Amino acid sequence: MNYTQILGLIAAILTTGANIPQAIKVIKTKSTKSLSAATYALLFAGMISWVIYGILRKDIPIILANAVAGSLCGVILFMKLFVKSKSG
Repeated sequence: MNYTQILGLIAAILTTGANIPQAIKVIKTKSTKSLSAATYALLFAGMISWVIYGILRKDIPIILANAVAGSLCGVILFMKLFVKSKSG
């Protein structure tokens, strides 16, 4: 593994990790009132696009980071759209 890949993995861990607290909070509280469905839809579409880009480039850090972050974002978006929020 070269330094570029190591940097990519570190960036992937940091940016993906930033999504974890929000996802946990939404899952625990079932509250999505303050979240924008449009923002999460765009973010989800962007992450899926990054996964496809990473696959085409055979770039593991891009694939892994965006697959995990996209999954977290997808859970939040699903809950925003389909799960009755406790606070509205």
